[in-house]
Amino acid sequence: MHRLYLIIWYKAVQWRKNFLKNLKFNATQLKYIAIIAMTIDHLGWLLYPGLVKEVVPVTMHIIGRLTAPIMWYFIAEGCYYTKNIKKYFLRLMSFAVASHFAFCFGLGIPFNLMVGSIFNKTSVLFPLAMAVLLIAVFRNEKINNTLKTLTIIIFCLLTFVADWSSIALMMPFFLYQHRENKKQQVIDYIVWISIYATVYIIFIDIFYGILQFATLLTIPLLLKYDGTRGRSIGSKWFFYYYYPIHLAIIGIFRIWLYGDIPLVF
Repeated sequence: MHRLYLIIWYKAVQWRKNFLKNLKFNATQLKYIAIIAMTIDHLGWLLYPGLVKEVVPVTMHIIGRLTAPIMWYFIAEGCYYTKNIKKYFLRLMSFAVASHFAFCFGLGIPFNLMVGSIFNKTSVLFPLAMAVLLIAVFRNEKINNTLKTLTIIIFCLLTFVADWSSIALMMPFFLYQHRENKKQQVIDYIVWISIYATVYIIFIDIFYGILQFATLLTIPLLLKYDGTRGRSIGSKWFFYYYYPIHLAIIGIFRIWLYGDIPLVF
C-alpha cells in the first residue's frame, strides 16, 4: 500500500512538473488576466476605501499588482508590431483623454489637474501613450542623442503625477529596448518597481509601498508568453473600451455607497 502511495505521489509530482513546463500563455490570455486582476484591484478600492491594512483588501490589491507589468509589456510589443506607430500613439492618447474623466470619476479624484494630491491625477493610459511617443522618438535616427535625453526628462516630469507615475513611461521604453533579452527585461522590472516602491514608502505609506513588490509576481507569467497573439474574443477594441467603462461603473457605485468621497489617497 505504501508503495502504491509513493507511485501516485511520484506521478503527481511528475505531472505537475510537466504541466508547469508546458504551460504557455498567448497575448490575449495575458491581457484577460490583466483586466481581471485590475477589476479586482479597483473593487478593492471601492469596497475598502483608503489604505486599509486588512486581509481581504490587501489580497485584492496584491492580485491587482499583476495588471501593470502586463500592460507595460504589451505596449512595448505593440510598438514593435505596429505598422504605424503614429496612429498607435494617437489611439492610446485619445483613450487616455477619455479615461482621465472615467478614472477621476471612478476613484473620486478631482478632474482639475491643479487640485488635490500630486499623485494619481490621471490614469495610467497617459504615461503609456507617452511611452509610445518616447519609443517613436528614439526610433527616429534624425533626432540626436542630446534631444532624446531631454525628451526622457520632459516626459518623466509630465507623467510623474499619473497613476503608476513615470514608471509606466520608462518600463515600456526599456522593455522595448531590451526586447530580445529576457534576462535584462527581468532586471528592468526589478529596478523600476524597486524605485516605485521606494517612492511609495517615502511619500505615501510604508506597508503599501512594500506591497508594490507584489508586482514582480507577474514575471513568471510573462516568461510563459509564447509570442503569439491568440484568438480574440469579441472586438479587438475590447481592451481599450473596458478600462474607462469599468471605471465609470466603479464611480456610479462609489457615489451610491458613499457619496462623493475619494477612494484613494
